[in-house]
Amino acid sequence: MLVVVALLAELAVAMITTAVEQSPTIDEPVYVGTAVVYLEQHSLRYNPEHPPLGKLIIATGLAFADVHLDPAFAGDQSQLGRHVLYESGHDPARLLLLARLPVIVLTLLFGLVVFLFARELTGPAGGLVALALYAFSPDVIANGALATLDVPVAGFVLTSVWLLWRARRRPVLHLPLSGLALGAALATKMSALAAVPVVLLLVVLSVRQARRTGDPGASRTSWLLRPLPALAAVALTAVAVVWISYLAVDPRLRWDPPSGLPAVHGLRALVDWLPFPAPYRDGVRVQFGFEDQVWGGFLFGRHYFGSLWYYLPAALLVKTPLGTLALGLAGAVVTVAVPRLRRSAPYVVLPAAVLLAAAMTSHRDLGVRYAVFVPMFLAVAAAGVVAPRRRWAYVAAAALAGFAAISSLWTFPYYLPYSNEAFGGPVETHLRLHDSNVDWGQDLGRLAERLRQRYPGERIWLVYKGSGVPSAYGIDAGDPLTVPPERVRGLLVVSDSAAVRADGRLRALIDGSTPIDEVGHAISINRRP
Repeated sequence: MLVVVALLAELAVAMITTAVEQSPTIDEPVYVGTAVVYLEQHSLRYNPEHPPLGKLIIATGLAFADVHLDPAFAGDQSQLGRHVLYESGHDPARLLLLARLPVIVLTLLFGLVVFLFARELTGPAGGLVALALYAFSPDVIANGALATLDVPVAGFVLTSVWLLWRARRRPVLHLPLSGLALGAALATKMSALAAVPVVLLLVVLSVRQARRTGDPGASRTSWLLRPLPALAAVALTAVAVVWISYLAVDPRLRWDPPSGLPAVHGLRALVDWLPFPAPYRDGVRVQFGFEDQVWGGFLFGRHYFGSLWYYLPAALLVKTPLGTLALGLAGAVVTVAVPRLRRSAPYVVLPAAVLLAAAMTSHRDLGVRYAVFVPMFLAVAAAGVVAPRRRWAYVAAAALAGFAAISSLWTFPYYLPYSNEAFGGPVETHLRLHDSNVDWGQDLGRLAERLRQRYPGERIWLVYKGSGVPSAYGIDAGDPLTVPPERVRGLLVVSDSAAVRADGRLRALIDGSTPIDEVGHAISINRRP
């Protein structure tokens, strides 16, 4: 237990440090502003493309800030976020930290789920290996320190699967709890819909195993040991959680569909049959509209339009510590190959594989945050390495977990731009990936500090890709794209996500400059004579 506490303490320190030092990422102001509207106006009109639960979790932190929205405000959700953070009269750094803290706490709780899940599969040593990989995962730390929805939805899915594993012995207790966790995932982000078929399949497997072993507490509820009633119990519980999350915001469910909802045809028309509130179904339509857009991507130095089916596996290969990759993949093989562990394979390997396959169909190649469930399930799978209970297995697991931990500590506190040693580390991530893999607007505060310390009084030209407001951090900069190139003299500061998409004009400015500094492995500082 001391090791468990130490690992969770390390994770907490890493996330809190990251949360304190980083300015808003691109998505966070939208969620923060929507959470304030939930608290104050009980309205569902903002951010309909995501269900309310994740933003309600964020709101538990903002409830301590006493934020009030201007009644005359009438902007869109991006303007709402900037208004709340920068125009409400509060310290934006404090507001953002309060919004991030509930997600940090939730991420720590999911760490306990990882430990307990792995311990039940392979014993205490396996549980510690899994928790170590989770606690030092750069993707978990980076996204768990943000007021976003990616870690909560992944963690709720993992929790639902773990509870189904436990339901093999005590279905009466754990099947309803699994339904609650699945409902929480569905009420956080619509990508969790891809997990529903897997979870329902695991319900059937768990019930069949429970019928063989017997549940001493099931004498009065033996109906739950049959597949159809068990499926109904889990599904209805999950649906109820989604409805409750919407009713918690607005008990009257007032809703005006947003304009421009795309028409749905074929399989997409099934959205009308979802047993969820109208705002949820319309939110799925908004997501369909996003998928129909043409997005830009960047992979291994190539900027492209559209999507690549192999983008997520390739990006995960870059951004997952080598020790975690080796342990996770070896553990997955052992889980499938060893007879006494084979029954756990559908619970450990199948959910990650199905969710990854679903995420790979997306047209948005914007970051591994869409697959942050992979390091979570990979950590649990890694516990299989110690299943043989041989000295060599323990030594190998400890060495690889230590290698992963050192790799993670080496990048502290710049976890968003992390890449493993095979790809040059965080210094070179921007050469291979972009957007939330590297530069998500998180380094505006660090940039301001760097400019004050090293370049006081110099003329600054800034191309920043993010949701922060540079002037709020004391950055007085001009836009180099609005003046003739010959006037751009002094410091040219460019976000790496903007640099990889640079058109002819910005590219010419960058090529005519001399790189002199960088901030957070995400923003470059150049000098133009």
